[in-house]
Amino acid sequence: MKRTFLVTGAAGFIGAALVHRLLAKGERVIGIDNINHYYDPALKEARLKQIELSEFSANWSFKKLALEDKHSLSEIFQSEKPEVVVNLAAQAGVRYSIKNPAVYIQSNLVGFGHILECCRHNNVQHLVYASSSSVYGGNRELPFHEKQAVNHPVSLYAATKKANELMAHTYSHLYNLPATGLRFFTVYGPWGRPDMAPMIFAKSILEKTPIKVFNHGQMQRDFTYIDDIVEGVLRCCYKTATIDSSFNPQHPDPSTAAAPHRIFNIGNSQPVDLLKFIEVLEDALGTIAIKDFQPIQPGDVVKTAADTSALETWVNFRPYTNIEQGIKLFADWYRNFYKS
Repeated sequence: MKRTFLVTGAAGFIGAALVHRLLAKGERVIGIDNINHYYDPALKEARLKQIELSEFSANWSFKKLALEDKHSLSEIFQSEKPEVVVNLAAQAGVRYSIKNPAVYIQSNLVGFGHILECCRHNNVQHLVYASSSSVYGGNRELPFHEKQAVNHPVSLYAATKKANELMAHTYSHLYNLPATGLRFFTVYGPWGRPDMAPMIFAKSILEKTPIKVFNHGQMQRDFTYIDDIVEGVLRCCYKTATIDSSFNPQHPDPSTAAAPHRIFNIGNSQPVDLLKFIEVLEDALGTIAIKDFQPIQPGDVVKTAADTSALETWVNFRPYTNIEQGIKLFADWYRNFYKS
């Protein structure tokens, strides 16, 4: 039976890819995005155009608005009656949060609060929302797993994502709202964000300008291909969060609850050295990078690595795209889209 999904951040990298998959499954999808200028809106418009041109677009509608606009958001919930909400809208970026904190407070905290209130008052059956691997902050135990405490964020962006998890848990506890939080690790692939390393590096390599390699290259990231991320999100959409019947309040598990709230890592589980990533990208583009080695930036962490065993158990899926496959697909798309 066709269900109605509301996807916020629908013009974003992950949001647009998820919308394609939901529509292909025959679902009705309402997309929301404010199309802000954090990065080139033309890329966001191009993603939306791809959705509009798809064979499934009859089940698609789009509303341009910000989550901070509570009145307009409430009207959409009341008129469209979504059964499942996937909240991917947020002000992204670790370094940007240091320079522009107020934007993060409004979008990631106030906006998310409005989403929770709308879900509460409109009989939403399941909320799936984006958290981030950045919540692990100063943790040094690798791989990161959901049972670790995440009480030491090193950026405001990370702090807002940790706050989202706490806010969602509260609504699950008070109002029995099923909610699943997904801690995304570094996502890459076609239609990616221009503020992230793969796009920045590809542009500089092809233009033969230096790329800034922070911490002198001594970094690792759990790079995860977009199709793998979307498959994991999709499966979580169809498996509603439930109460953990074995939850022990004397020894609480941070990833589950005595409420219908779950938290999962969603990553590749195979961290890649930054210099290795650059090498694979050089091979895919057929050009050698000019590297400008720099010290680590405020808010950055040296290594990320995801333990995804809990997600694998929950939805029976683990990523399958290795870095060589994913980077080739990304590089081919980049050359075609930017006519490089």
